[in-house]
Amino acid sequence: MSIETPHHEHPRLAARRQHVDRFVRPVQSFISTETSGGVVLLVAAFIALAWANSPWSDTYHQVLEHHLSVDLGFWALDKSVHFWVNDVLMVIFFFVVGLEIKREAVVGELADPRRVIVPIVAAIGGMVGPALIFVLLVGGNPGSGGWGIPIATDIAFAMGVLAVVGTRVPFGLKVMLLALAIVDDIGGIIVIAVFYTSDLAILPLAATVGLLGLAYVLRQVGIWYIPVYIAIGVAGWITTYESGIHPTIIGVLLGLLAPWKAWYQEAGFSTLAEREVLRFREAAASHDHDFAHEQKLSAAMTLHALSQKAISPLDRFEHQLAPIAAFVIVPLFAFANAGVALSVSTLEDAMTAPVALGVFFGLLVGKPGGILLATWLVVRAGAKLPTGVTWPAVAGIGCLGGIGFTVSLLITELSFTDRGLVTDAKIGIIFASAFAGILGFGILKSVYGGPSPRE
Repeated sequence: MSIETPHHEHPRLAARRQHVDRFVRPVQSFISTETSGGVVLLVAAFIALAWANSPWSDTYHQVLEHHLSVDLGFWALDKSVHFWVNDVLMVIFFFVVGLEIKREAVVGELADPRRVIVPIVAAIGGMVGPALIFVLLVGGNPGSGGWGIPIATDIAFAMGVLAVVGTRVPFGLKVMLLALAIVDDIGGIIVIAVFYTSDLAILPLAATVGLLGLAYVLRQVGIWYIPVYIAIGVAGWITTYESGIHPTIIGVLLGLLAPWKAWYQEAGFSTLAEREVLRFREAAASHDHDFAHEQKLSAAMTLHALSQKAISPLDRFEHQLAPIAAFVIVPLFAFANAGVALSVSTLEDAMTAPVALGVFFGLLVGKPGGILLATWLVVRAGAKLPTGVTWPAVAGIGCLGGIGFTVSLLITELSFTDRGLVTDAKIGIIFASAFAGILGFGILKSVYGGPSPRE
């Protein structure tokens, strides 16, 4: 779709617009595809790995350990770039996750209990299976507290691989993987909040609860002025951080509080919008140029305000922040956390390190095994697989569930202070995610990889 050029536009300006459009359209097309977020994430992780294993590896760590400070007078924070990425920027990512969960719960794939029971049970199996395998392999060895690392699924990578499989993938399979990943996200968030929280400070925690209550009250009375909620979010981050709970939790909770209904419903918006469009047309036909200009400006501004209120805050937030999360925040997170030195000795040590093995087999075996077994049990109990979904396909998306990258890396940083254990866990995550993605792609390609019926 090209940009239409008004007949009275200057030829040079028209040519410039065409050049810009020629550049912008491929970028827009790339961003709109399901695979694009995963591609950017993969590139960021590759750059981190390459840099961390280059002769300039010291500079990689120096960049991440460089300190940035904020001083508000009554409160100050001086932390490394690594902290600002993991504990601050990732709050925005989890806010988007909260928005997605809210949308799917009220109007999406999680809204119908009959359709969601299979992915819910599958997701639970996909969390229990990896945790059990991790515990069995690590046992009482150092690092046993990292059992939460292999329970996560990276939705961007998983959906990206599924999109590459082909056009014959049934819609029901996409819905199942999406719902499974969302439920998995909920489980991961609960695990972070409950099991990876340091000693609680009651007063800041009470302040966090109070701020969430304030956001809820403002929403209920119809105050949707965005800067107010940004201020609540910033204050909530500070109180949550001071309470000992990981700050990403406040992002999820604020996302769940976002209003999902617009101020104006369709009929009301249409009536009011048509009135303003009519006023604009009447003004355009007027011979009084000053009067016409004021009326057109007023009508256009009113129409703009109406259109803003015809979109729910949830949709507006998600539309504006999802690309930032997918193409800026998550790749930065991958860059800051995937830089592991992969020397021969490090890899040899990881091959016998309990934590690396627990994470690797937890993701590669526990995830698909838990998803497949739990799905089989719930179907035996009377539930039905989505239309077009076969058991080999369930095994395939079970393998895609083993791509744990983003949240697994975050839980790794929360689990260990010993850098050796962190390295072992990250090696397990990277290799398991790669193998899981390849295996899942191979299985699904063999099932749905034929030509599309339209071809």
